[in-house]
Amino acid sequence: MRDMALEDRREILAGLIGSDSRLQFSETMPGEANAIYHLIDAAGLEGMVSKRRDSKYRSGPTTNWLKTKSFIESEFELLGVERERGKPAFALMAEPGTRKYIGSAFVSVNREMRERLWKRVQEHAGPPPKDMPKRSATQWVKPGIKHLKGEEDLRHAALQDFWDEG
Repeated sequence: MRDMALEDRREILAGLIGSDSRLQFSETMPGEANAIYHLIDAAGLEGMVSKRRDSKYRSGPTTNWLKTKSFIESEFELLGVERERGKPAFALMAEPGTRKYIGSAFVSVNREMRERLWKRVQEHAGPPPKDMPKRSATQWVKPGIKHLKGEEDLRHAALQDFWDEG
């Protein structure tokens, strides 16, 4: 089946996956991609995957499939930054004004911006929030920090959509 076009593979797979299966067969959504994306975004879904109809299945990265994510922009209070050698840095986030932990996000910026952020975090060091489990590699910041002065560019570039359930 790997050498068959997408439409042919889908036809076969639709016949193999029953309604009582644990697998879910995703229906096609033909149409103009921007219009479909806006419907998906409005429905609060994560995003969509677009595939070329004549594409053959190949594992690994490909230009035949395109994943488009939906994002929401929100403001959170910064509790601290967790850094461990050899691992990505994490920003620990809270509901504004409550310091209630809601999740963490990878800090995904270049090395220079990461170092600037780390310096600012250290300058604004504060106590850990109440009832927060110990995290040895975390530098906590003073209450009320949404973003650090002079780091406005980090507000939009730094945090990806990898959130914990808090």
